[in-house]
Amino acid sequence: MNNVYKLICTASIISAAISTRPAAAFEFGTPGAIQKPGVAIGGTSAGTPPPGIYMFDQFATYQAKIVGPGAPPGGTAVQYGAAATGFLFVPGWTFLGATYDAVLVTPFVMDSIGSPINVQQLGMSNTYIVPIELSWKLQDSGFFVKAGLGVHVPTGNISGPAGLAGQGSPWYTFQPEFIVSYLKDGWNLTANTFAEINTKNTITGYHSGDILHAEFRATKSIDNWTFGPVAYYFGQVTGDKSSAFYGNAINTNKYDEWAVGGLIGYNFGHVALDVWAMKEFKPNPTGGTAIPGRDSAVALEGYSVFAQLSYRLWAPDAPASSPKLSGLIHK
Repeated sequence: MNNVYKLICTASIISAAISTRPAAAFEFGTPGAIQKPGVAIGGTSAGTPPPGIYMFDQFATYQAKIVGPGAPPGGTAVQYGAAATGFLFVPGWTFLGATYDAVLVTPFVMDSIGSPINVQQLGMSNTYIVPIELSWKLQDSGFFVKAGLGVHVPTGNISGPAGLAGQGSPWYTFQPEFIVSYLKDGWNLTANTFAEINTKNTITGYHSGDILHAEFRATKSIDNWTFGPVAYYFGQVTGDKSSAFYGNAINTNKYDEWAVGGLIGYNFGHVALDVWAMKEFKPNPTGGTAIPGRDSAVALEGYSVFAQLSYRLWAPDAPASSPKLSGLIHK
């Protein structure tokens, strides 16, 4: 799911006087992270469900304000909504002792910035494809390890002179991942780390730096209920490389964002529902693009609510009830 930081920077181009730029050292008009932080918490673990084809429907809403030394007076409101449909393919193959799976996700995003900017966007974001994930079960310890590689493909709505006026992005983003989970006695203790490694914008030649994500859950399942705390972190870990399109200027805005919250879920048998809510704090934006006399750095700080329905579409052996999805990587 694309991030509303794109919309913030689009507004800055429209109204430079209020200097709203994204919470990252990213190309002017691009998202701070192409994957909405926290979106993978509900379904991700290092385990993999039994062979079959699974489907999930995911929804997200984000209510935030622009904060930081460059924020407009009073804190401009930002609203974000997204829906994604995805598929998890588990063919039952093994490789190097690991279970193989693959993922495909198509996201749609709607977002807006309130007064005094008043900008709205709606459209399809880049498709997310994970051609390979490998999950290792560490004997009977309860520990699982998963590694994989995904890519965000520029199939979304791409428009404007820099290709940044829509919800899509005119470049590829590769997403290597490493997940560790303890899955035993109803516990799901998971640490999911992944990076966003961008290629150059095919229109402007600007090369945005890499983003590091870390997402955590510590949930317990009792009967059909699941509950527990969740958290995430994301921040940029490498610098940008500009191009002649921008006169070799770089948007130097930096940030470090944390969020904490809780998850509750219920397994109905054929369908599992998870809902989790998170509060961001202390994004610490610094070093905005130079404006004489002040720092223009900004970030978003707010609340996110996510919901996910997951279910099995097909299996080689029809189960009495469809198991709850685990081991998803999705937008």
